[in-house]
Amino acid sequence: MKEAEGASVDNVNTNSHVEPMGKASQSADVNIHLRARPQDRKLIDRAAELSGANRSQFMLAAALKEAKNVLLDQTTIYADAKAFQKILDWMDKPATAQETAGMKKLLAAKASWKGD
Repeated sequence: MKEAEGASVDNVNTNSHVEPMGKASQSADVNIHLRARPQDRKLIDRAAELSGANRSQFMLAAALKEAKNVLLDQTTIYADAKAFQKILDWMDKPATAQETAGMKKLLAAKASWKGD
């Protein structure tokens, strides 16, 4: 999936890849501004250059990767051993009609980071 300014973020493992800009690239519709210390800008510029991207491409890819990680972290379930065993037992049973309908609804839902 191509993002603004030729930066692309892999939706499977959130690794960023910079692609050459071409006719298929989407143009950016909004600006994002931030202030940084000079040493931070130098560090970002060095990393962007090494990855073959410009500063905007690099920062957008890094921000998108982190945003996805934050969203994915919010879906993690923590359970003690007893609760975990109950979950495993539930998962081993065939799905009910209501559960099947719910899974179909989830599969049809669009990830929040994919936009409109």
